[in-house]
Amino acid sequence: MNNKLLRVGTTYIPVSNVELSSEWYKNKLGAELSYKDEDKAILNFANQSLFLVRAKDGQSSNFLDIHGEERFSMTFEVNGLDALETIHKDFLEKEIKVGGIENRGHAGRNFVFYDPDGNKFDVWSELSPKFLHLV
Repeated sequence: MNNKLLRVGTTYIPVSNVELSSEWYKNKLGAELSYKDEDKAILNFANQSLFLVRAKDGQSSNFLDIHGEERFSMTFEVNGLDALETIHKDFLEKEIKVGGIENRGHAGRNFVFYDPDGNKFDVWSELSPKFLHLV
């Protein structure tokens, strides 16, 4: 028996309006809705489940680092710089709030984007080797 954590199965994201947010994730990001009620929605996206949980006003998954910089709690991966540039352009066309493509001094490039509640996410151009067979 292998007693180690194997993957992240579910990520919980605070939202102010479950209906609005679940439609945004479906229409803008291509997530698949598997359950929804007035307090939560379960979406399948990027090889995991996203739980959109109705939260008190002003909540987000973002946090401030030691230098006061707002950070994201999750990075999505794509397969290469061309894929990163394509999805960045697609997000702009879908009127998703996005930052510019950045060189952060490590392998690959990144950009950030935000959902309607201001939850900040990252996209990285380097796909983990374990997932290369999926593309």
